[in-house]
Amino acid sequence: MIEAELKARVHAPEEILRRLDERAAGVPEVYQDTYYDTPDNVLEARGAELRIRTVHGPSDTRTVLTYKGTAVDEASGSKPEAETRVEDAEAAHAIVRGLGYVPVIAFEKRCRNYAFTARGREMLATLVRVPEVDGTFLEVETLVADDQVRAALEDIRSLLTGLGIGEEDLTRELYTDAVRSRRQA
Repeated sequence: MIEAELKARVHAPEEILRRLDERAAGVPEVYQDTYYDTPDNVLEARGAELRIRTVHGPSDTRTVLTYKGTAVDEASGSKPEAETRVEDAEAAHAIVRGLGYVPVIAFEKRCRNYAFTARGREMLATLVRVPEVDGTFLEVETLVADDQVRAALEDIRSLLTGLGIGEEDLTRELYTDAVRSRRQA
């Protein structure tokens, strides 16, 4: 499956929060993300990602292992995604390290997730703050087959427009790059 996704900088977080609250109940979660790569950064060189994410929510904590391949849509950065829940976070980290991958960056994301149907698609809208990065972001995604990426992105753009987010607000900036840059400053 392809994760068709657009990300935008949010200039009026309270207004976006209000509009999202009208669509669905928001779920506050904190993500602890660790990204892995080979010692010579093979994944980064081809635009792929390997991540272990532990999600702390209001009623549970869960860990997922995610692989994202090379972007299939350059404008949005949408990528094929394979993700699975893992039972033991420490074991997952040990397995990935045992396979020769090394942690390249780890950081926290503070999120409020909204799951709803829009334009006939299951959407996930996530209002995001990364403590080490200035600003608030909105990510909207839906999982689709390869041949549905373009249509799904148009549906996401329509949703964003309805929320008051314009094309000029869209960004391909990666949190990993922003956090890395901030730490090097």
